[in-house]
Amino acid sequence: MTYSIDFRKKVLAIQEPENLSLSEVSKRFGVGQASVVRWSKNIEPQRTRSKPTVKLNWEALAQDVQEHPDSYQYERAARFGVSQQGIAYALKKLKLSRKNKPSNIPKPIRRRKWFSKLK
Repeated sequence: MTYSIDFRKKVLAIQEPENLSLSEVSKRFGVGQASVVRWSKNIEPQRTRSKPTVKLNWEALAQDVQEHPDSYQYERAARFGVSQQGIAYALKKLKLSRKNKPSNIPKPIRRRKWFSKLK
């Protein structure tokens, strides 16, 4: 939620004459202390991101999955220069799940041990 500039100015204007700390001002107005600190440095809200967006080429990722089916997500992330969470998100969107065991392997048979009752 973005607070108006008038509200920000009001919060900072009350701090100085009453000699309140930033934490006291944040409690009084019900806003976060980090917000008040940020407002004291720059009262204008940021309009743009300072971090560039990273677009992942999903076709290249699908090709990488075919070429390296045993790779871990962190290895793929290192190859593409993105985070592991970004790879996980892209794989989920591409509907590529983690490796599954082949279904032709039989499940182990559990054998119950029958114990005779002690008298």
